[in-house]
Amino acid sequence: MNSARHPGIVGVGETPALRHPAADCSTTALMAQAIGQALASVGLTPAQVDGLGVASFTLRPDRAIDLAWRLGLRLNWCMQDEMGGASAINLLRQAWLALQAGQAETIVLVAGDHFAGADFAGLVRGYNRSAQDYLSPLGCEGPNPLFAMLTQRQMARTGLRREDYGALCVAQRRWASANPNAAYRQPLTLAQYLDAPMVAPPLGRMDCVPVVSGACALVLRARPGGASVRLLASDARYNGDQQEGDGLETGIAAFAPALWRQAGLGPDDMDVVSVYDDYPAMALAQLCDLGLASADDLPGFIARRLATRDLPVNTAGGQLSAGQAGTAGGMHGLAEVARQLLGRAGERQLNGARVGVATGYGMVQLRYGMCANAAVLAREDA
Repeated sequence: MNSARHPGIVGVGETPALRHPAADCSTTALMAQAIGQALASVGLTPAQVDGLGVASFTLRPDRAIDLAWRLGLRLNWCMQDEMGGASAINLLRQAWLALQAGQAETIVLVAGDHFAGADFAGLVRGYNRSAQDYLSPLGCEGPNPLFAMLTQRQMARTGLRREDYGALCVAQRRWASANPNAAYRQPLTLAQYLDAPMVAPPLGRMDCVPVVSGACALVLRARPGGASVRLLASDARYNGDQQEGDGLETGIAAFAPALWRQAGLGPDDMDVVSVYDDYPAMALAQLCDLGLASADDLPGFIARRLATRDLPVNTAGGQLSAGQAGTAGGMHGLAEVARQLLGRAGERQLNGARVGVATGYGMVQLRYGMCANAAVLAREDA
């Protein structure tokens, strides 16, 4: 198939995940760095960009158009999304339609956040009105207590033990060791995982994403000239159960069969997989929803496919090791799949990777995430 007939992802840029950013660090500077890397990777300049999509919590009081002005971009298409871990795939889906419709020729998608001092605590305390009015006054600040209860439920239903979650975290740390941008690259043993301080039982420190500052960007072109990554299929569900389900099944389960039909592929065809891993329990839930794992044998699946790295999942380390830079957490996995399919993943590059899937998940209300989406991607050559 002639790739010139289809839009394509052609460039990826990502800053290091900073646990202790410098005093002069800013969200705008991080985004500019990621965009600059992504454009340079394909020999483009800001003057060639006519579309911009932005996801950020901490860019405020600026918006996407303010960032465009600061970067000197003159645009035909501009969009902003603040749906957390679902933002990246939301932006990708809309940018793809814009390129197909001729609304732009070159679109940059960027997600990023910078947290200093008490910034993150303030964000989660006032995340939405549910947090402000009901959760924070009870001392339930942030998602850790909510997902601790969800993890307890998953353990009771599936027979998972802390050792099983630990095997997932250890495997992702091994992937992160080959990612120079990851916040944590040093080896992690199961004993270290189990000995880490408890945060909200059964969640220990290694089960909770480390908060970092950083940004990630993708470059899409309406008519890519060389190798590119094509969007084969995508879907999403928002507020699928009105927060009345048990949280162990995301909205992905509802659309996965249609997603695979649209792609003309199945879960077993995937060469690389990125699932949104704010917690190990949610990574496993999404792997089940996609049809890559079964809830009836999750301990066996982890031992056979994840601990051995037989199934390449979160090959940049995932957020659990690479870090969660706010909304850039959702872009991290999407960018890694694109990077692998473009053959630009460095030491962790998979041989012959041609197709992959990435998911997004997020926006906690009273109990768990309300937004879930996924994209199936494939490499196309000129």
